Amino acid sequence: MSNHTDRDDDRFDDAGNTRPTGSNYITKDQSDDGIDRRGFLRCMAWAGTATVWGMAGGIPKSFAVSRLPFLTETERKSIFFVQISDSHIGFNKEANKDVTATLTEAVAKVNALPQSPALVLHTGDITQLAKPEEFDTASEVLKGLKTGRVFYVPGEHDVATDNGASYLQRYGKGTRGGGWYSFDHSGVHFVGLVNVLNLKAGGLGSLGGDQVAWLKKDVARLSASTPIVLFAHVPLWTVYPEWGWGTEDSEQALALVRRFGSVTVLNGHIHQIMQKVEGNVSFHTAMSTAFPQPTPGTAPAPGPLKVEPERLKSVLGITDVTFIPGRSALAVVDATLSGEPPAFEAASHDAMMQRKTERKSLSLAANEIGIDNFNFTPATITVKAGTTVTWINKDDVPHLIVNVQNKFKSSPVLDTDQRFSALLKTPGTYDYFCSLHPKMVGHIVVR
Repeated sequence: MSNHTDRDDDRFDDAGNTRPTGSNYITKDQSDDGIDRRGFLRCMAWAGTATVWGMAGGIPKSFAVSRLPFLTETERKSIFFVQISDSHIGFNKEANKDVTATLTEAVAKVNALPQSPALVLHTGDITQLAKPEEFDTASEVLKGLKTGRVFYVPGEHDVATDNGASYLQRYGKGTRGGGWYSFDHSGVHFVGLVNVLNLKAGGLGSLGGDQVAWLKKDVARLSASTPIVLFAHVPLWTVYPEWGWGTEDSEQALALVRRFGSVTVLNGHIHQIMQKVEGNVSFHTAMSTAFPQPTPGTAPAPGPLKVEPERLKSVLGITDVTFIPGRSALAVVDATLSGEPPAFEAASHDAMMQRKTERKSLSLAANEIGIDNFNFTPATITVKAGTTVTWINKDDVPHLIVNVQNKFKSSPVLDTDQRFSALLKTPGTYDYFCSLHPKMVGHIVVR
């Protein structure tokens, strides 16, 4: 067994990044080269609104945006695309009552870079409830980006109300299946993947056989020296399975690209920056422009963290990505909206203490099920045939209830304090889950 160490600690710390504590999910070790391939690199950087990526010396490297004026001319010219994620337009809860304003600030941050990016990737959850007006607002703000083109993949919030029909109508031209596609730019092959459709009870994100088969054909023609960028909403590595932060069939997709000398995987969904390296594959998740979420294992459940207003912009961010022709790997830069050093660890700790103080116990009537802290409470109930059961959403995020056996109609998307009822006439066991957060499962026994 090798001694596992973090990759490039000096550079990471010079960039002002933080390393919050928490439970790391560790899988398996496949090498003996001193690089940690078993879990997180402990590279968790909370930096703001976007991320800058680049390739230098064959190693993915990231810089704080404050260091951009000091980059070499070669590095500065090589910065060419930006990642924005999880704008959640339509969200208006305590964690951030004006997500449009913070997305607008993110756009301004991108436009202030030393060189305009050739393209921008939005890695999903453009909207909160996939409403037409939410998509309209997001499009209007993102039109302000000084870039050649914006490319999208959907998040689960973007497909919640109609299984992605509205998203595809707006962004799906020229894509396949549920919205996957690829393109080439500056010698790099980009692949947009969709892992938020057809989710199963208790499961993780899912690509599906059709998409994996398409990916196999898509990359088969490419030389192994071609740099690859995969981007999808839910992480393509198992960040934290207890919260559904991973993709169940990601290994099938990753096996198809391991022959390439440089593979960079960009994701959103978890609203924080985490990095991992496995061989030639570098994984990176981006911050949200809307609100932070807890570090895995530091809270009972995921969900929006309410931080002090003066700290909010230090825990939202963007990602810039750099490719230097002739080099093999991409470099990543993360930056906060505030322009100050990231303050996520302290903000997260204080937010969790405040949440514990303010959270009230659920008060439920007979035959009611509370949705609270990403759980169904109680998780199992027993009722008589002919009983109407009611779900009440007390979370700050939407949920959507689906019966596994299709014995009752699925709920609409339930926002905070909204209710859904179902009349259960036939005896038996009714298993259900939240199709937006499939790790949430519950059971009703009808006698």
